[in-house]
Amino acid sequence: MKTMERIQLFQMRNMLLESAIDDVEKELSLDLGRNVEVSIDKDPDFYPQFEQDLRNEAKVMSSHYEAFYCLERSIRRLITEKMRDYYDANWWTDKVKEDIQNNVNANIKRELDAGITPRSESPIDYTTFGELGDIVRKNWEAFDDLFNSQKAFNRIMTNLNIMRGPIAHSCPIHKSESIRLGLTIEDWFRLME
Repeated sequence: MKTMERIQLFQMRNMLLESAIDDVEKELSLDLGRNVEVSIDKDPDFYPQFEQDLRNEAKVMSSHYEAFYCLERSIRRLITEKMRDYYDANWWTDKVKEDIQNNVNANIKRELDAGITPRSESPIDYTTFGELGDIVRKNWEAFDDLFNSQKAFNRIMTNLNIMRGPIAHSCPIHKSESIRLGLTIEDWFRLME
């Protein structure tokens, strides 16, 4: 495992440990005094109008969102780097299935037509999480020196995609799913050992 991957694994494990401690504090109604409140620009007029239970839920879920955000962004970056290194700078047009390219173009157009700031200049940032797995599977030869098993890759990506749903759609997850998320993220990094 490369040094950067070890650092990323350490960071992910730390976030998961923090999340587990958050869960214990919530479950036992404890405050261990380890959380330093960081001032976030929450609108003082509107934010207090949300019920306290929703604000508490959001605080707990924020650690899961942060972990998945880091994981997903690192996967997108990893795919981009591996594809560019294995093929060339034209990998997107030459090696990504046409239906994925069409979905990406539709997503870009939808945002353009909505008049919002484009999220990225990179087309991979407009793919779904499931499409990321499809890109790797279709171009496995670019990744077989990185991942130790294609079957394990498929299982882990499927599990992550399922677990991503509640996090991405603002639904609380059960404590056991929080643990499962942590284990699956560890599986992801173990896949590259």
